[in-house]
Amino acid sequence: MRINIQFRDRVGIAHEILAVLARRGLNVVAVEVDPPNIYIDSPELLEYMLPALQEDCQKVNGVGQIEVIDVLPGIRRRLHLDTMMAVMEDPVLAVDGSGNLVIANAAAAAVAGMDEAALCRLTLSQVLDDAALQEELIANGFRIPSREVSLYGEPFFMDVTPVSEPLLPELTPLSRSVGAVLTFHAPTRIGGRIHALQNSAGSGFDLLIGESEQMRVLKKRAARMAVVDAPLLITGETGTGKELLAQACHGVSNRSNAPFLELNCAALPESLAESELFGYMSGAFTGAQRGGKPGLFEMADGGTVFLDEIGEMSLYLQAKLLRFLNDGKFRRIGGDKEVRVNVRIISATHRNLPKMVQEGLFREDLFYRLNVLHLEMPALRDRPDDILLLAGHFIERACTQSQKPVCRLNSSACAALVSNRWPGNVRQLQNVVFRAITMSDQRVLGAADVDWAEGSISADEVNLDTAENWDLSVSAFERALLERLYPQYPSSRKLAARLATSHSMIATKLRKYGIPQKR
Repeated sequence: MRINIQFRDRVGIAHEILAVLARRGLNVVAVEVDPPNIYIDSPELLEYMLPALQEDCQKVNGVGQIEVIDVLPGIRRRLHLDTMMAVMEDPVLAVDGSGNLVIANAAAAAVAGMDEAALCRLTLSQVLDDAALQEELIANGFRIPSREVSLYGEPFFMDVTPVSEPLLPELTPLSRSVGAVLTFHAPTRIGGRIHALQNSAGSGFDLLIGESEQMRVLKKRAARMAVVDAPLLITGETGTGKELLAQACHGVSNRSNAPFLELNCAALPESLAESELFGYMSGAFTGAQRGGKPGLFEMADGGTVFLDEIGEMSLYLQAKLLRFLNDGKFRRIGGDKEVRVNVRIISATHRNLPKMVQEGLFREDLFYRLNVLHLEMPALRDRPDDILLLAGHFIERACTQSQKPVCRLNSSACAALVSNRWPGNVRQLQNVVFRAITMSDQRVLGAADVDWAEGSISADEVNLDTAENWDLSVSAFERALLERLYPQYPSSRKLAARLATSHSMIATKLRKYGIPQKR
């Protein structure tokens, strides 16, 4: 039985309490003293003995009540610590002030290929490939920046947390280091955390807003291609949402639980883009992080790497990427060891890659390796049925960011949005809506508010202030727009060319509203 005896602290009281148990012939296997409590584990103590033990203990000056407990606090802490260490996926090592290992979790033992007890008989210099690192840690009081190290030949980022003991806490806040806890993060674990931070809004095709025929066809094609583990090339104009389509394809693929990491090939110079993709070794170049750094391919192992604006990649990097696509292996900058990873490449561009191939600006062999699967993201002007749906989504988001009540568009604003050609596509529409919401205090936005925000949108005012619901408003401005333009473009094909959409959709709308009017 395990008990807790409360007492008033004084010299020798714990010894007197234990003497009471000894006189009763009760063996004690564990004792923890934490005034005003003494915790005792006595297997021979039974419940019926408690009243007599309480009576004997109260003869000792300062002893209070006895209560039964399930486990001693120190043992409880150790059990919880052991469980926490066991479930941690990252290797963790605790060392004393001399660099001797005192605690190792299961993940560290798995990397070392031995059990935890055997691992704890070693020193830090014996498990790290850099033997000098132990002396550096001790010399700096276990206070060094995070760096990449090699643990039993495997690359990890090492975080060091000193374990300190106060020096005369009643006199000074100073402390001395008595060891440290070392946490090792594998590159893929780092990639997973980056992915979680960057993609917290959701995944899958719910990211793609649109119910037009073009979007339905695109989602159907994308859903079939997403589950095929092959390179995918996404083309489309700037601002159409190619990155969202790539995220959606990753989100429904077999790699959805692994990282999705991205690199904009147009945003970095060649040297930085190379180090971001392939990583580098310590001292590879001036300014290189000590210990080296893994690249996106290492951190995304098992997942997807999205290369945006692939058409802007230099010919040198194109050659390195082609070699990686051939065998899945690469070398870090400044390294001689080949690293093999398993990632899927999704690339995107607004450039005409076949034309660039003809002009010698893009490698033909790389183009065919990237273009195994292909999706075309339609321009916003080619799916006008989605404009108001997208606008409603952006209005809700902009109102939330601006801490305003949700606004709505009147019929003239709806007509203005639908009639615009949107050269900047969805990104331009998002900016227009955000500016209009930010600068207007109205709960109902008109064409003037939208026109002020963009300066290139215009539409005739359509009076629908009495509209009962959204659908009626949409139908009204569609009718008004078609009635205004049809006399100038008196056929479904001419009108479709004017509005940059399909003539079948225009023909359907004309029949719906009875345009031209029968006489």
